[in-house]
Amino acid sequence: MKKFKIPQIPQSTSKSIRFPNDIIEEVEEAIVDTDCTFSAFVVEAVRVALDNLKEEEDN
Repeated sequence: MKKFKIPQIPQSTSKSIRFPNDIIEEVEEAIVDTDCTFSAFVVEAVRVALDNLKEEEDN
């Protein structure tokens, strides 16, 4: 059985970046009726992209 641990919120830094309007619209459409925020979506997308790059380097 997995032990419960109180989650720790990772440290974060605010960054301002510009997105093309069409990308913003697509992300906002993708997260409609979810409890996901725009920022959380972008962070996860970047994590996946970084993982993909690491996998490519390993191959």
